[in-house]
Amino acid sequence: MPAFADPYLITLPKLGAPNIGYISVAEGPGLALPFAVQRVFWTYYTPESIVRGRHAHHRTEQVLVAVAGRITVVTETAAGALKTFRLEDPHVGLYVPPRMWHTMQYSHSAVQLVLASLPYDEADYIRDYDQFRALGRPG
Repeated sequence: MPAFADPYLITLPKLGAPNIGYISVAEGPGLALPFAVQRVFWTYYTPESIVRGRHAHHRTEQVLVAVAGRITVVTETAAGALKTFRLEDPHVGLYVPPRMWHTMQYSHSAVQLVLASLPYDEADYIRDYDQFRALGRPG
């Protein structure tokens, strides 16, 4: 099994000023993003009591951005290492590498933008938690 990076925060450029507003730009690979974007989607109007995600990907890398509101993201390696991130600034994204279980919980007004390295492929998803944890066991 190849080793993947840990999740980490990415600060995107924030261009502008309070009196005119701001624009942030996500370009990649090697500029602001660690990969070329092949899929973009967003989630919104998610009730605060709902936990989304609950999966990992075999190959897809993602950057999650709270373009509005607050999103709490919990990541977990197959070995069980947990990290919690609070996204609430529209020029900060969270890099989620392959084989990283992740869950998201949203404030009512949250809008999450997801930039993904690959197009949608159901076969890329690991939706069974026990199967995911088995990836971290030797042999």
